[in-house]
Amino acid sequence: MNATTQQDNVLKRKSDDVGWEYGSLIDPSNLDKVKCMFCNHVSTGGIYRLKQHVAHVSNAVAKCKKSSQEAKDRCKKSLEEASKKRREKTIPIPFNACDNDDFKLMCEAIGRFGPGFEPPSKHDLRETLLSQEHARVKNLLQERDAEKMKNGCSIMTDAWSDRKRRSIMNLCTNCADGSSFIKSKEMSAVSHTSEVIFQLVDEGIEEIGPEHVVQVVTDNASNNIGAKKILLEKRPNMFWSSCATHTINLMLQGIGNLPRFTKVLDKAKAFTIFVYGHTRTLDCMRHFSSGKEIIRPGVTRFASAYLTLESLLDKKDQLRKMVVDGRWDSLREVKSKNGKAATTTIMSMPFWKDVKLCLNVFEPLVKVLRLVDGHVKPSMGFVYGEIVKAKKEIKEVYGNVASRYKDVIDVVEKKMKDRLDSPLHLAAYLLNPYYSYADTNIFDDGTITEGFISCVETFYHGDDSKQDQAVNVELRKFQNREGSFAKKLARTCQNFEYNAASWWKLYGNEVPTLQRMAMRILSLTSGALACERNWSTFENIHTKKRNRPTTERLNDLSFIQFNSRMMAKKQMIKEKKIADVLFSTETTEAQGFLFEGGDECDVVIYRDEDEEEMDNTVPMEVDEQLEPRRSARLRQLYEAEEFDSEEEEFDDEEEKHPDDEDDY
Repeated sequence: MNATTQQDNVLKRKSDDVGWEYGSLIDPSNLDKVKCMFCNHVSTGGIYRLKQHVAHVSNAVAKCKKSSQEAKDRCKKSLEEASKKRREKTIPIPFNACDNDDFKLMCEAIGRFGPGFEPPSKHDLRETLLSQEHARVKNLLQERDAEKMKNGCSIMTDAWSDRKRRSIMNLCTNCADGSSFIKSKEMSAVSHTSEVIFQLVDEGIEEIGPEHVVQVVTDNASNNIGAKKILLEKRPNMFWSSCATHTINLMLQGIGNLPRFTKVLDKAKAFTIFVYGHTRTLDCMRHFSSGKEIIRPGVTRFASAYLTLESLLDKKDQLRKMVVDGRWDSLREVKSKNGKAATTTIMSMPFWKDVKLCLNVFEPLVKVLRLVDGHVKPSMGFVYGEIVKAKKEIKEVYGNVASRYKDVIDVVEKKMKDRLDSPLHLAAYLLNPYYSYADTNIFDDGTITEGFISCVETFYHGDDSKQDQAVNVELRKFQNREGSFAKKLARTCQNFEYNAASWWKLYGNEVPTLQRMAMRILSLTSGALACERNWSTFENIHTKKRNRPTTERLNDLSFIQFNSRMMAKKQMIKEKKIADVLFSTETTEAQGFLFEGGDECDVVIYRDEDEEEMDNTVPMEVDEQLEPRRSARLRQLYEAEEFDSEEEEFDDEEEKHPDDEDDY
């Protein structure tokens, strides 16, 4: 075989596609560039474009002037068959779609119409119906707009990169009635500098109205801190707060990285990885747990760790019974090195003691996380007080012995400093009678009162009269429970579930300056979680399967989907249909309990302020190379799927027989 023939074989694809009879690759490493054998024209869209070129069927590509009629007919027929297959292709719908209220309403509406129903055209969906739905959702949000004008709101912003490294910035708003989406903006062409972030936030403030915006909430990236300085120079009467969800997750991350906790988590992961790595061990576990899973995926890695440890402890008796049962012992995988380690872990009493200790330490902070993530009520007035309570409970776990709890409390205080102890947080703590009336020493705490005064100076910036009235006159009336504050009905503030802003509306009429400030501050959120949860919404809309939607249409779709989801979620929480806001139906943030190195696949990565921000690469979405290695899809624990089996390292005395291999 000569060199020319060898080169031709390399450039010809091993494919049944008729197009390769009329073209060849220019470069074996580039499948997009194909040269026509008739006229030597190079198509840059792969073999599909070449067939269009030969067949003369598209205006998107130059027509071949030398192709034969036979070649035209064959290529045209191939293109028609491919088009027909695409139209006939069945698009799978996830099973959990049946839980979506909109899906149920759609089915009901189609059923009422009866036979002969014709679905809307593509134009109707993209233009008429999209505009109508946007108007409908906007109308549903009018109550929230009214709340923003009455008690103010928060602006929330967050940046992330999708799987194609497109850099996106989301802008949302939150008031006492819930969160709503403003817009998303692709920022791939610019660096995420402080000036760029400031400009985006400032545009959002102008859109809502500066008089209605009380605070901006972001994470602690250095560029956000820089944007904060620029904003406060222009708008000195606004607050810029750190996201409480972000900060509390950093606390849990820091505590989880302490050696005593890492050891427990590693053992728990090794056990679950072994069990879920083999179909027989997984089947055995489900038999003894009555079909229940031991992995409980959460909305973040640390939520997953807490929920899974809690699940393991709940099933402690079943798991211990399992590993001493003959059914478990008869499994070949159990005789491997990892299998023996898994058995030892479950039978180890020190392990269970350490699991309980981990949960007791994590639980106080998880309670705070549930508060700020719950969307049940505005959390600004409660977050500082609950962290103070959490620190006290952690100390009690260790018997109030400083040498035992010091490293844990140090982590909490380090992450809390300059984030959740700002003047705004301290003022909200003091103005919430749930705490200040229960412990009157709060009014005498120099740090708290200093923070309160600083907050008043910002809120009533430039108005010395109102500052004096709030600090030197009205605060004393609130502290001494004078006038309406002394009413018996005002004791409702002793209930943790009460609404602090509504309480001030009822009983603060005699202190109008302080009342206005309290109602606005206590109506605020403390986290930007709603904005962060918009990543998946935007990426699902902006996929290669769509016909490159315009920026306006893209924002309309995001506006409709995000706001509809938020309203539906708030309704479900109100009706108590969501048992735990930290639980997730997807295993995205529980990969570390499924396979080695799974933590590297986290979608949500919490950055500390000491970490440098990289231009255009905000690590909020995993790249393709960080996808789970053992499967092209994320494993769904609560759907009937099988798990791949891995080869285990067996001890030398154990002989492997080919006949015993799993048949998957």
